[in-house]
Amino acid sequence: MTAKEYLGQAYRIDQRINSKLEQVASLRELATKATSTLRHGKSTSGKTVQPMSDTIAKIVDLEAEINRDIDHLVDTKREIISVIKRIQNPEHQTLLELRYLCFKTWAEVSIKLNLDSRWVRRLHDRALREVNEIRPL
Repeated sequence: MTAKEYLGQAYRIDQRINSKLEQVASLRELATKATSTLRHGKSTSGKTVQPMSDTIAKIVDLEAEINRDIDHLVDTKREIISVIKRIQNPEHQTLLELRYLCFKTWAEVSIKLNLDSRWVRRLHDRALREVNEIRPL
């Protein structure tokens, strides 16, 4: 795993959590729709409709999965923070924190650091080399 892949783990976990939260919201919306088709378990067209209890069970399962993912995200961020703290250059630390822990875009990182975007990329390359020295592949 490259330094970039290692540091990017938190972002990928965060994206999965957000996706699952959207799924939960969609299921909740479905569960709260009070229609006659859900009342008897069959629609007027004769097709079987998923009972409300099945939808609620899916919501509960998905929420438990989200909680596990959040725990994993916190642990991953804690591990990444410990690596970033070992970097000597404070500017490199800040850059990596903004990019990989706060999930800022390159433009946002450039603005926050008040640096040209090309220079931010060069600093990023240097910071990644430091991560590789701290955490050999």
